Amino acid sequence: MEWIDGNFVIRWMEPLAGNEEAIGYNVAFSPERRQALEFARSTGSLDISGVIDLKQGGKGLVIYAPILSGEANNGFIAGVFKMETLARQLLSRRALESFRIDILEAGSPTYALNQSVTTSPSFASSASVELPTMDWTLTVSPSVSWVKDQRNDWPFVTFVVMLCMGILTSLTTLLVQQILKRNQALLKTRQELDAEIGQRHAVQQDLARLETTDTLTGLANRRFFMEDLVHTLSIADRQMRQVALVMIDLDRFQMLNDSLGHQFGDELLIKVSERLNALSDERIMVAYSGGDEFMICQQHVETIDDVINLLGQIKQCFEEPFDVQGEKHGVTATMGVAVYPQSGLDADTLMRNADVALYRAKEQGRNTYQFYTEGMQDREVMRLELDKDLDQALANDEFVLYLQPQLDLNDSSINSVEALIRWQHPRRGLLPPVDFIPLAEESGRITDIGRWVVRAACRQLAKWQNSPYANLRIAVNLSGRELDDEGIVDHIQEVLDAHGVPADRLEVELTEEIFIQNIEHNLNQLSKLHKLGVHLAIDDFGVGYSSLGYLRDFPVDLLKIDRSFITDVTERHDDAVITRAVINLAHNLGIQVVAEGVETREQLNFLKNHRCDLIQGYLISHPLPAAELEKALSAGLLNVETPVGT
Repeated sequence: MEWIDGNFVIRWMEPLAGNEEAIGYNVAFSPERRQALEFARSTGSLDISGVIDLKQGGKGLVIYAPILSGEANNGFIAGVFKMETLARQLLSRRALESFRIDILEAGSPTYALNQSVTTSPSFASSASVELPTMDWTLTVSPSVSWVKDQRNDWPFVTFVVMLCMGILTSLTTLLVQQILKRNQALLKTRQELDAEIGQRHAVQQDLARLETTDTLTGLANRRFFMEDLVHTLSIADRQMRQVALVMIDLDRFQMLNDSLGHQFGDELLIKVSERLNALSDERIMVAYSGGDEFMICQQHVETIDDVINLLGQIKQCFEEPFDVQGEKHGVTATMGVAVYPQSGLDADTLMRNADVALYRAKEQGRNTYQFYTEGMQDREVMRLELDKDLDQALANDEFVLYLQPQLDLNDSSINSVEALIRWQHPRRGLLPPVDFIPLAEESGRITDIGRWVVRAACRQLAKWQNSPYANLRIAVNLSGRELDDEGIVDHIQEVLDAHGVPADRLEVELTEEIFIQNIEHNLNQLSKLHKLGVHLAIDDFGVGYSSLGYLRDFPVDLLKIDRSFITDVTERHDDAVITRAVINLAHNLGIQVVAEGVETREQLNFLKNHRCDLIQGYLISHPLPAAELEKALSAGLLNVETPVGT
């Protein structure tokens, strides 16, 4: 038995042993066979191949039964009969030993059984065989030995004597036999028809289930969910009720999937599906949209509290870690909510606005939710326009590099600057990173942009060589996606060599979160950078993580205290304690400390009194283009008395 898909390719076979070569074979191997199969598919009628050479060896006969017909067709169920086996099962031992049997198709020999038997052609007999789509003639030729054994005078005499007496009896017997054969044929046909009807019914049920269910998670798929949402909104319109649509996106799923493997990702999706499906009832439908997104429709919403209660239940699904591949992993989710009719009057609009709300929730941080409100759509259109323009930004060289100096508190000198990218948009003017870096990270362009920053920084360092600014070191930010790129270290070395820049003039900054992710891989990458001589700095230190063990293992040169601790360091005791602790910890490990976001003299005095090494912020200077930075350095303007920039 075989199942053949809509492209006439064998996809399943039973038994498989001995027939492996047939899997993947295209049964429409000739124009004639393709035409016959397409006719059977369009009409729903059986097709018989005739005697053909089988892919797995030998000659055989294949009967194709289409699964549904026309546009609903889903391939064929086929029965393969080897001619040798078929003949030996249908014919008696005596016939096989004493007769040669020839099958002729449209008058041409197609198959012969017992070809080596010496026959007596004068006693050969032929008869046509009625088969659908087949024009067969069966010729039976007895062997010479059999004919010799049958020669006897007594049968002929007996035949003549009994001929007249037996005519009536023979006719009666023949009639009875024909009636019995016809009844048996009708009974067999009825049984085969019942079996085929049952089989087709089972196939139709399986197809219906596949059309509405996601095969991985077992939840409703996006197509069925949208059809049900259309129906739900129609009922809600008549009953004057509200409907809530919740879009759910798993936080950091792509990172986990890339670092731990797709099998891990699939198992995690199944675990999440099981918890979310527990929320399903007559008012709530849960579906899997694809990727790392799920959808929930809540019917009969009376007040907004009903939706908030549902959001709370969804968050509870993610409170406990997920046990995947023997390890526990904490996963959170971000949600966007659109409510009918306030957020949209049809399914497509409601879905689009829930997606917009989801994007806004991501912008505000992970593990939260956002309801769709008026004006979000305008911001989304602007975001999409920027995303489209981002394709051309690199090609048109629209990015520019701004530099923010870092003041050394030991001798009030400027020895390092941080490179901050800006986008000189042809219509919107100069855009800060917050307006386009998240888009670049979503689309994967962040790697190309990061490489541009490295090249631009090295070009600037090359210009400063043999100048009064040759002592300056430039720090560039590296994203987690860039660090995952196996070729990033080679790229940095190539750019340094191409511009003739010493490696210690370049500093790479990574956020603390990136250091923690995939520690083994990151340690390998950062060790390679350290061997080049590139300085390594941890940005946004102290935000979100409590384990400091990685400081012992990673070749870190610099810690940058996050601005959230510096802003109120002179007013809040907790921030002051944390800042002092970080400075002492870093110094004990032989690591320098930079304080970000320094804007007041009080903050400066606190940091200087507690031996912070460097400060960076508006108190010293805003980020400046290279030319303006050079002018400020030459004029001696970069100090705490006369901050530069606006």
